[in-house]
Amino acid sequence: MNDRSDSGELIRTFEKNSGEEVRVSLTTYKGRQYLDIRAYYQRDDGQRHPTKKGITLSLDLLPELEKALSKLQDRKG
Repeated sequence: MNDRSDSGELIRTFEKNSGEEVRVSLTTYKGRQYLDIRAYYQRDDGQRHPTKKGITLSLDLLPELEKALSKLQDRKG
């Protein structure tokens, strides 16, 4: 697999379930960078395609996302 997604630089991919994977990408729109976290599904032709399930955040919000994930990690124990 290469390090580019259809819409930017692919940072990480992991399996969500047997039919979907999650892709974390760095995208650029109108000169600004964004974090895109999106579910992809596999068609019968074997290719992965994006679903509407996902979120795109300005990189300015990355510290807030990190805080939320850290809090979840602490709760998990």
